[in-house]
Amino acid sequence: METDKPRHKGFYILPNLMTTASLFSGFLGMLWAIEGSFQIAAVAVLVSCLFDGLDGKVARLTNTASEFGIQLDSLADLVSFGVAPALLVYLWETHTFGRLGILSSFLFLTCGALRLARFNVSATTGAKKFFIGLPIPAAACTVATLILFTPYLPDSFASSAVPSFALGLVYVVSLLMVSNVRYATFKDGAMVRSHRFSATVTSILIFVLVASEPKLIGFLFFISYVISGLVYTFVLLPLRRSARLRESSKLS
Repeated sequence: METDKPRHKGFYILPNLMTTASLFSGFLGMLWAIEGSFQIAAVAVLVSCLFDGLDGKVARLTNTASEFGIQLDSLADLVSFGVAPALLVYLWETHTFGRLGILSSFLFLTCGALRLARFNVSATTGAKKFFIGLPIPAAACTVATLILFTPYLPDSFASSAVPSFALGLVYVVSLLMVSNVRYATFKDGAMVRSHRFSATVTSILIFVLVASEPKLIGFLFFISYVISGLVYTFVLLPLRRSARLRESSKLS
């Protein structure tokens, strides 16, 4: 009788190596932020997100998922997507607001820790189609891509508006991480299988857009994802509930 165990014990180290690479990238991002290299530090956060996505995929493909790996991944996420972006955005712009800037970064870090703790507790019982609250990697990438996006803005506008916008964005994504707003997980395999051609074309279009202007499209993608949860939770869901109530009243 075949088992689900990997063919070689060495496979167990692969997901943890990916997690360690994510942690290392976040650590480099903090070092570069301290040195004032904010653009490359933001890229390090994005690379960390890439490795964070790969570790789970590798664990599932090699049947090497473990409780140890889950805990290690969570700790690495707190550093790479909590500490690193909080430090990065403070040194980049929000330090000009004094205590308010310090509190914004601390709030980001604290809400990220709470988000990870809630996810770890509810991972086995939560819905597969939606995250409850903004995922911490998405919050970190939103902040990181904002730093990469600002060179596209006029200098006069960037110097006056970006610091305030960055401060407000940090507070917003921090609160969204611990909110009950629903965000798509993009793990609905049934929808992809039923619309394979459309999903393939969409993926190609997204890749072409991001590859053409990664710094510009990256921020637009993540800020759109942040807004999408608000639209779905506070606009689409109430409309669906009201439609169901009307249908039930007609049937009765």
